[in-house]
Amino acid sequence: MRLIFSLLFSLALGMPSLALAADVDGATLSPLWGLPFAGILLSIALCPLVMPSVWHHHYGKIAAGWGALFLVPFAVAFGAHAAVANVVHALFAEYLPFIVLLTALYVVAGGICVRGNLHGSPKLNTFLLGLGTVLASVMGTTGAAMLLIRPLLRANDNRRHVAHVVVFFIFLVANAGGALTPLGDPPLFLGFLKGVDFFWTLRHILPETLLLWVVLLALFYVVDRHYWRNREEQLPRDPTPDTAGIRLEGKANFALLVAVVGLVLMSGLWQPGVVFDLMGTEVPLQAAIRDGMLIVVTLVSLAVTPRSARVGNEFNWEPMLEVGKLFAGIFLTIIPVIAMLRAGTDGAFAGVIRLVSDANGQPIDGMYFWATGILSSFLDNAPTYLVFFNTAGGDPATLMTRDASTLAAISAGAVFMGANTYIGNAPNLMVKAIAESRGVRMPSFFGYMAWSGAILLPIFFVMTFLFFHV
Repeated sequence: MRLIFSLLFSLALGMPSLALAADVDGATLSPLWGLPFAGILLSIALCPLVMPSVWHHHYGKIAAGWGALFLVPFAVAFGAHAAVANVVHALFAEYLPFIVLLTALYVVAGGICVRGNLHGSPKLNTFLLGLGTVLASVMGTTGAAMLLIRPLLRANDNRRHVAHVVVFFIFLVANAGGALTPLGDPPLFLGFLKGVDFFWTLRHILPETLLLWVVLLALFYVVDRHYWRNREEQLPRDPTPDTAGIRLEGKANFALLVAVVGLVLMSGLWQPGVVFDLMGTEVPLQAAIRDGMLIVVTLVSLAVTPRSARVGNEFNWEPMLEVGKLFAGIFLTIIPVIAMLRAGTDGAFAGVIRLVSDANGQPIDGMYFWATGILSSFLDNAPTYLVFFNTAGGDPATLMTRDASTLAAISAGAVFMGANTYIGNAPNLMVKAIAESRGVRMPSFFGYMAWSGAILLPIFFVMTFLFFHV
């Protein structure tokens, strides 16, 4: 952070001629520029296992260290202006909109407390997962996940085995549920901004989505029933006492959730044509208003929510801080990786780009599905979607009609495979952090990938042969 501020300060002192962002040509970058990004991913995966205490107390410093290992050489190689311009772009075009929306949903949903003792039976758990899955396409994967994860954890706080419930919750509510509308997941919202019809995904990837939903819910019921029937599954004492009926506290936050969804939708539908230029990074007026109003919604939620509701939810800022710090490092170190991808066949990832087309230059839908999905598992799935959207031609009219199957493959890969790792989609890490704060022993980074590899990958292979040309 000190380097960033010093660069900004030097720029403000005497570089008025450098008004435009210095775009770095991804075709000129070596794959070595991706090492800091790989480093932060490995830190997230390995540090909690090999040095848990150090990671818990210093994960923000570790993420900042990897960011500095990218930024300092980048400033030396391309100049202070290019470094600052890219930091400004990552901050104002990507990180701030991401973290402001995430914070709003975290605070608003965290103010809705379900009073009463739900008993986490296989039927109830499957119902809650199904409800969250459907809601995710209406209020976004983050909104649905933050709304339901606490009631689900409370319903299962008298059981010994809860990690599998959270893992399937991530699969369904935090990822697959957001596949049917642009409100569901950021990649689809970016497609909507590019000109893809609002209901296009609902019409074109509904069969794939329903297959994934039904299979995962059925598998979850079988797994949860297996644990439920174990005689030693129930703890001696239920931490949540039984009460007469179920009631909601903090109901004003439901209206605030509607406001959040409305603001996101507004920023896509309203196009006033006013743009603010920040060192070459264009910030549209509607985006600035959306983010400002989301901050207002967050403050209103903090003001109007009864303290007892947040206490009942055991609300605290640690999950939000963890996501905010780690993704700050990810958004910074991912800059050269995205640049190399956008360079297409001229960049270091030319092999990946060539894999998605045949010898005649025609798209291979199955390869688009897997290339978009695998990269979305480890990179931010929104820019990954845009990379392959543009690789497939970038014309929404053509992609929605003649190449509809290709756009369906890109959309499904970006949304579905965000569940492959904890960092594939922002809600994944937040749900994990909330579960761990409630005492749930979640799988490690690679342990979670063992779950996703065993359960999700076979479904994706079947989906490829059923729906996508290979």
